[in-house]
Amino acid sequence: QVQLVESGGGLVQAGGSLTLSCAASGRTFSIYYMGWFRQAPGKEREFVAAIRWSGIATTYADSVKGRFTISRNNAKNTVGLQMNALKADDTAVYYCAAANGRSPFRVLVASDYDYWGQGTQVTVSS
Repeated sequence: QVQLVESGGGLVQAGGSLTLSCAASGRTFSIYYMGWFRQAPGKEREFVAAIRWSGIATTYADSVKGRFTISRNNAKNTVGLQMNALKADDTAVYYCAAANGRSPFRVLVASDYDYWGQGTQVTVSS
């Protein structure tokens, strides 16, 4: 099992920045990919960004490309999401997720991730 705890959400004005962090514990050696998803009220959970646990591969949703940056610190077992130029449309609950990896593994698909954090609220006021 892998446990995930997010932190760093809050209220920010449009154009501002926030940094989210996700701390992983437990069987972290089994992690293949870490991702961030978000869910706004009345909407489906959507992919935001992902990073391979070992290596440098990153993937971003088109809606956040150029504004958000995902990073990891394997020594601390953490994954961060730096969010810049925030828009009202970025308002959502943000979830951290971890995948053990399966074949084929679909980075953008929430159901391919095995562990989830409790979520942290990000509210962007316009």
